[in-house]
Amino acid sequence: MWVADMDFPVAQEIQQAILERAAHPAFGYTAIPDTSYEAVSDWLSRRHSWTVSREWVLFCPGVVPSIALSINAFTLPGDKIIVQAPVYPPFFNVISDCGRQVVVNKLIYEDGRYRIDFDDLKNKIDRNTSMLLLCSPHNPVGRLWSSDELLELGRICIERNVIILSDEIHHDLAFPGLKHFPIASLSNALSENTVTLLAPSKTFNLAGLHTSITVISNELLRRRFYSVLNSLSLRSINIFGLAATETAYSSGDEWVDQMMNYVAGNFEFLNHYLSTKIPEVVAIRPESTYLVWLDCSGLSVDYSKIGEFMVKKARLALNDGASFGPGGENFQRMNIACPRVRLQEAFNRLEKAVSEIR
Repeated sequence: MWVADMDFPVAQEIQQAILERAAHPAFGYTAIPDTSYEAVSDWLSRRHSWTVSREWVLFCPGVVPSIALSINAFTLPGDKIIVQAPVYPPFFNVISDCGRQVVVNKLIYEDGRYRIDFDDLKNKIDRNTSMLLLCSPHNPVGRLWSSDELLELGRICIERNVIILSDEIHHDLAFPGLKHFPIASLSNALSENTVTLLAPSKTFNLAGLHTSITVISNELLRRRFYSVLNSLSLRSINIFGLAATETAYSSGDEWVDQMMNYVAGNFEFLNHYLSTKIPEVVAIRPESTYLVWLDCSGLSVDYSKIGEFMVKKARLALNDGASFGPGGENFQRMNIACPRVRLQEAFNRLEKAVSEIR
């Protein structure tokens, strides 16, 4: 229950689209049709009230590769890039592997909720800081940043000439009744200063098809990104990923809504289970994603041993919070996009393990 994909079958419409594409006798080079661009822009308009022009959209082989492409396109070796920890572990690795410096703007954890430390952010930006790598919605803490928070973050970055690289791969996974705001949709100035990374992979369980979308309205930034993409011969797109993406964004609304309603029910189940049977572990209520951030500081286990305790005693494979950087100690990340019976089994195991150390 650690890896961020679902234990739910892919939507029937997407399965059928892949089968139909596979029935075509040629798997050769394929131009991206207008209908694929239209599906992306229509989805963003329909689901997120974001008007995106076709020329802003570039199809790419994945969000993490696109982070590396963006770092190489928009920053120089040795530059500083800000991340807001605890955060998705590959952020640290990609920045370092590209020869840039990681600078941590640690989130504030208070009363069971996370918020951005804007004072610290201002202090961390200096003349060598060229990019902020934003996680929105935030993985692993589950925050949907408000429009006010994003506008303030954007104001700080624009004033200090810092490009915003916004990983919004979880953008479709807001809990029922809540709304995700693409930061680039909030103003023309933010649109011109932001590179947005999206994918259908988390939303529709398509990670194995290696298809993502980069949205860049700023023509100069778009040309620089495309130049790096082209230099690495990464312009080609997986034909099955393309078919799946177009179908998902054209007809996947109902499937996503039903899936997130089920995930929300899973969270209520686990939250009740923890509060009544395992009060030593507290679930941070997510506003988005199907990943739950578990505060395990109440366990009678040293924080450096919590991961080992989960695997060896509870027989649960979760993500150890320490891998998410500063502020992740004492936490574990759990994927709850699974049948509830599996969640029940997981917490039965955890309850038994915790009862043995009380």
